[in-house]
Amino acid sequence: MMFECEAEAWLGIDLGTQSVRALLVTADGTVLGAGTAPLTNHRDGVRHEQDPGEWWEAVCTASRAAMSSLRGRGAIGGLAVCGTSGTVLLADAQGHPLTRGLMYDDGRAVEEAARVGMQTSWALPKALWLLDAYGWKEGRGQVARVTHQPDVITAQLTGGVAPTDSSHALKTGYDAEREAWPPQLGYLGEVLPEVVRPGTRLGEVCRAAAEATGIPAGTPVIAGMTDGCAAQIASGALRSGAWNSVLGTTLVLKGASANPVRDDAGVVYNHRAPDGSWLPGGASSVGAGALPVGPDPSEMDIRAAEYEPSGALTYPLASPGERFPFLAPEATAFTLGTPASEADGWAAVLQGVAFTERLCLDYLHYLGAPIDGPLTFTGGAARSAYWNQLRADILGRPARVPEQIEPALGMAVLAAYGAGAETGTKGTKAVMETGLGTGLALAEVAERMVRIRTLLEPRASRTARFTEPYARLVDELETRGWLPTPLATHTRTRLNQDTIDS
Repeated sequence: MMFECEAEAWLGIDLGTQSVRALLVTADGTVLGAGTAPLTNHRDGVRHEQDPGEWWEAVCTASRAAMSSLRGRGAIGGLAVCGTSGTVLLADAQGHPLTRGLMYDDGRAVEEAARVGMQTSWALPKALWLLDAYGWKEGRGQVARVTHQPDVITAQLTGGVAPTDSSHALKTGYDAEREAWPPQLGYLGEVLPEVVRPGTRLGEVCRAAAEATGIPAGTPVIAGMTDGCAAQIASGALRSGAWNSVLGTTLVLKGASANPVRDDAGVVYNHRAPDGSWLPGGASSVGAGALPVGPDPSEMDIRAAEYEPSGALTYPLASPGERFPFLAPEATAFTLGTPASEADGWAAVLQGVAFTERLCLDYLHYLGAPIDGPLTFTGGAARSAYWNQLRADILGRPARVPEQIEPALGMAVLAAYGAGAETGTKGTKAVMETGLGTGLALAEVAERMVRIRTLLEPRASRTARFTEPYARLVDELETRGWLPTPLATHTRTRLNQDTIDS
């Protein structure tokens, strides 16, 4: 079906692990066009790389497909790009890649991580590893620039090097509170990029990029955010106390707060929102990646419903090491008891993820984060109606599921916000009629563009069934030395209070 671009639309581009996704979205959340293109992953032990040239080719393919819904040269209001958090590479002064991209879960930079006091999944340790491998030395004048995944695409789109956004720069050591690179990174000054807030206009689509992507020349390019933040924007969880739980291969919780959430353990970190508020969150290694490959998920969900609770208790890490709700590099998946059947084992994983999700929320409460706002489920696993209801039951709180669960939608929302902030009252007629371009907050723009598909209410009888296995999991994690005793005690106190209140 072809559409006339009568109402202004915005393009969101998501650089994922397996593919690039592009969505063309109007101000009321209508998806006019979509496109996707696969990506190749190169894995060797702890190493995980991708070819930056393939990113651009995939962006061109996905964007052309998304833009094909518009006839002729229909204009769009702007675009923004998100990428995987912690993915980094080196580029030259023109933004051309010099190395492959070291992906978010590349684990080679162990020594560098210890030196700077960061997790190996963060970008700075990997950037230091790359600089050493490239032979960079301070003051030698080598042409090298630390570059984040979306920077490669914005350079191609605008025809020149553009600043990076503070969201992607966070795991490279950027100080989001001071909005500056910290003094201790001063020796890297010649290779660190300029940084701007998400939502800032970076430039316009150049003619060469327009021919390659189908995006009209002159389209504003807006600074994006990481894929986790993009998913949060796509959920509409942007007012203080609201949280988005992104469940895919792993589990990520991101929320909104007027102030940073302080965490001495470094488990929870804070992105700076475009308006200066904060988006705290953390990433766990549990998730759908722990489910066995092969069985039909829909069929297994039906069979798993017979086991509430499961006869086994599982901590379903998709890969070794845990990052949230506690930091335990030595943690491994485990199962207490023996599942009665394949379906019972499936149920144990679904429930184990939900237990961990509840523990994450308990940890956020322990830190004093606001968690009393709405909870939204997104991510690939949110396609499972059974799992969504199970999670709401185990958490004992309502949840909602949007129509679109794509990070690319979040980038379309951010593009609309950024273009609106830029044009102000001088925006186009379409922008003015929808309310965009009049200085609306990002949350207000999202509420116009994000459509909620399902509202979930917890069932008290089901919640009560899972109290005992949740308490056992907390005990086991504490016994293994992974879960700190103060957090375990806080969790039990909250659980006892919930039991009394019920």
